[in-house]
Amino acid sequence: MAAPRYTKIDKIDARLTSTALSARKYHPDFSFPDADVILRSFEGTLYRIHSYTLRTTSGLFNTMFNLPQPQKCVKDPHKDPKGADEPEEIPIFESDFVVERLLRLLCSIPVPTWESYDDVDRVLTAAEKWDTPGPIASIRAALTRPQFLTSDPLRLYVLAKHFGWNEEAKLASTQTLRLNLHDPIYAPTLARLTSKDLLPLLNLHRKRRDMFKKLLDSPGRFAAGNSSPYHCSRCGVTRLDNYTWREFKNAMFAEIDRRPLGDTLGLAFGPAAEWPEAKACWEAMCTMEGCGGLNYDRIATLRQIRNCIELLPTTIED
Repeated sequence: MAAPRYTKIDKIDARLTSTALSARKYHPDFSFPDADVILRSFEGTLYRIHSYTLRTTSGLFNTMFNLPQPQKCVKDPHKDPKGADEPEEIPIFESDFVVERLLRLLCSIPVPTWESYDDVDRVLTAAEKWDTPGPIASIRAALTRPQFLTSDPLRLYVLAKHFGWNEEAKLASTQTLRLNLHDPIYAPTLARLTSKDLLPLLNLHRKRRDMFKKLLDSPGRFAAGNSSPYHCSRCGVTRLDNYTWREFKNAMFAEIDRRPLGDTLGLAFGPAAEWPEAKACWEAMCTMEGCGGLNYDRIATLRQIRNCIELLPTTIED
């Protein structure tokens, strides 16, 4: 019998096959030679990992591996000794960043520092899809660091509410008091909340504003400004015109509506101390000739304003 002859096309196919095999790119940290599962990322990177790891850490893979598997064709080891034991690739429609981070968490391999909420969001979405409680718990612990707690507390609140993390939601709600939730810039983030989760946050901001106004209007706390009638503390004759105090209260109410934290109020120095309403209030004096007594004790009044701020609620209610 004559020896088989190879055409030009056969030689090209052989070269293409050889090139394809050599182009297989395994992730250096996930190329265990004795592993029995190969995951392929969206970019084509291969991750060779043990099925036991996936089965015990991921509800998705545990279900997948327990499903009846199709009958595999038995390969001739003499013709393809390597291919006989090569696992079939499982396509994972996630980026290399997401697959690598998630596998590191599943395999207890150190994870690089999280850089942004976008990175956290992408990995959390995949972790939830794969049903992996371990990685979700690890990411949850990382999110309470100042980097995330103060940089974008509203986004943390959204994540905490989605996963039912009550303590993190409370911490985040406190940090949102620096924000004006009516600013259009926050509308896309707030739209991700259900009405059930959005309402407690809005209530916290509104309650601080309304409670602060009630305290500012209290005659017991601010007798000189709110009592009627109230006479000059120096001459005891002139009835005070509290117009400047009312204007100052309106300015403070507008400020706490804009920034419910109230950290700019009740201070002797800072932007609020330079308000025209503040200066007019502290400069107001008795109109009786020869008296000139100041209508309000600046230091005592500022101290009482800070006391009012400290009485306001700081977190959402359970």
